[in-house]
Amino acid sequence: MNLVGHIAPLAFGLAAIGSGIGVGVIVGKTVESVARQPELAGRLQTLMWIGIAITEALCFIAIGVAFIPFPAP
Repeated sequence: MNLVGHIAPLAFGLAAIGSGIGVGVIVGKTVESVARQPELAGRLQTLMWIGIAITEALCFIAIGVAFIPFPAP
């Protein structure tokens, strides 16, 4: 039985949901931080983009892992 074909859609969905939640939290906290200290907007925006890039990279890794063939027992 080929499990990769059955697990891949689940991994796609979980990766998309996880990265969507992660990016939402990152952007929300950045907006909150800029509202508190507007003079740090440039530095916070840079950190926000780094956080978004790392979150999306984890999404792509999760999608790639779904296609790794595991040996049958």
